[in-house]
Amino acid sequence: MNSLLLSITWNIDPVAFSIGPVSVRWYGLLFAVGFLLAVYMLGRIFKAEKLPDDWADKTFLYIIVGVVIGARLAHVFFYDWAYYKDHLSEILMIWHGGLASHGGVLGGVIAMVFLSKKVMKKPLLWLGDRVFAVAGITATCIRLGNLMNSEIYGHETTLPWGFKYLRDFPSLPEALVPACHPTQIYEALAYFSMFLVMMFLYWKKDFGKKYTGMLFGIGFIWVFLFRFIIEFIKNDQSDFEADMILNMGQLLSIPFIIYGIYLIINAIKKKQ
Repeated sequence: MNSLLLSITWNIDPVAFSIGPVSVRWYGLLFAVGFLLAVYMLGRIFKAEKLPDDWADKTFLYIIVGVVIGARLAHVFFYDWAYYKDHLSEILMIWHGGLASHGGVLGGVIAMVFLSKKVMKKPLLWLGDRVFAVAGITATCIRLGNLMNSEIYGHETTLPWGFKYLRDFPSLPEALVPACHPTQIYEALAYFSMFLVMMFLYWKKDFGKKYTGMLFGIGFIWVFLFRFIIEFIKNDQSDFEADMILNMGQLLSIPFIIYGIYLIINAIKKKQ
C-alpha cells in the first residue's frame, strides 16, 4: 500500500476559541489544565500527609513563576541568542512564543528551593519527590499543546502514524507534504507513563517516605533520558544545531540525567 495513504493529516487551528478580541490558544489552555491537574493531585498528597491546606496552591504559584521564567530565559540564551541580543526588549514577550523545557525544569527546581526553605521548612528532596510524583501529567499536557501548535515534530517517516503538518507547508498540495514523526506524542506518552508509575510508587509502595529523593531522581532520569533519545529523530529547533553531533536539547539533558542517578544512589544509601 502506498505510504502516503498510511499517514495522518494534521491541520488543527492552534486557537481553541475566541471571546471578542481575545483568542485562547490550545497550548495555553493545555498548559493551564496540566498545572491545575497537578495541583489537584498534589493537594491530595498533602491532605493524606495531614499538611496545611494551602501548600498545594503555594507550590503552584512558586513553580509556575519559576517554570515560565526559566523556560523563557533558556530559550533566549540557549536557542535564539543570535536574535535576542539585538532585540533585548522582546526577551520578556513570552506571548510571542519561545519556551525551553530544560530551563522550565531548572526554574521550577529553583522555585522549590525557596518554597521548601522559606514556606514549608522541609528538605528540597522531600518536596521534589512529591512534585515530581504529579509533574508527569503537566508535561503530558504541555507536549499535547505543542502538537496543537504543529511544532517540535520529527524527521520524515514512512511509518503509518506519521503526521502531515499542513500548516507548515502552506504552498504544497497535501499529497506532497511529508509525513513526520509526531515526537510530541512520543514525549507525551513517555511523560504520562511516568505519571502512572510515579503514582504507583508513591501511593502503593510508599516511596515518598521510604526513599527520600528517589522519586525526584526517577523523574529527572525518566524525563530527560526519553528526551535525549527522542531528540535523535526530532528536527533541530535552531539552525546552529545542524552540524552538532548531539543537539542542544541532548546536551542540556545530560546534567539532569546525571543528577537523577546521583539522587537515586543517595536515596538507596540513606535507606540502608
